Amino acid sequence: MNLSKIKILIVEDDSTLGETLKERLEKEGYAIEWAINLHRARKSLENFAPHLILLDLRLPDGSGFRLAEELNQQINPPLFLFLTAQAGAPERLKGFELGAEEFIPKPFHLKELILRLKRVLEKNNLNASKMLAYKGFKINLEGFLIESPEGEKLELTKRDCLLLDLLIQNKQRTISRDEILDKLWGEDKFPTNRTIDNSIVRIRQAFKDSTGDAIRSVRGVGYQWVGHLESF
Repeated sequence: MNLSKIKILIVEDDSTLGETLKERLEKEGYAIEWAINLHRARKSLENFAPHLILLDLRLPDGSGFRLAEELNQQINPPLFLFLTAQAGAPERLKGFELGAEEFIPKPFHLKELILRLKRVLEKNNLNASKMLAYKGFKINLEGFLIESPEGEKLELTKRDCLLLDLLIQNKQRTISRDEILDKLWGEDKFPTNRTIDNSIVRIRQAFKDSTGDAIRSVRGVGYQWVGHLESF
């Protein structure tokens, strides 16, 4: 997988359109996953962790507006564009109120969609990955990837990557477990301190860091990033 590849989730129940979008966007160099309903889209959000969603409104198990509302509850939600035949003024207004980057009515021209998509990615600085380096490891926070000095690639979960980003952005201080739970899990997921500890273990394993050289444990408090980082 290319470290700089943007991941796009298509949520579309029309099989012909879904296949067409998937094939064309993969040719453009994007990593694509396609969900035919909200249930599968939610699973893709957790496992695929897209940067951007192309979202239909009328789906077999509910409205795309519902998924947009759920995205707004996340700490670091993906961008989303609506692609829909329901493109009246009330729908467009609600879509933009929910944070949609674009509201594209069906039918649309594929070339126009691709141009609008690129414009959204450029506006949000997602066309180039933000890369950091630690002891020869390449860290791609936007792509949820760590590449070892030997070229081995490990894909982190979105939650693990958000935790890593939180530690790096606050490397001058120790982040308590309570703060991590509040910022990354909120009150609706019922996590425990063990949940955080397991996430730290996975991140350390990605860096082959068994000695705490990158992430220091502060007994009874939390964790702190102490590794030397370089950007490029």
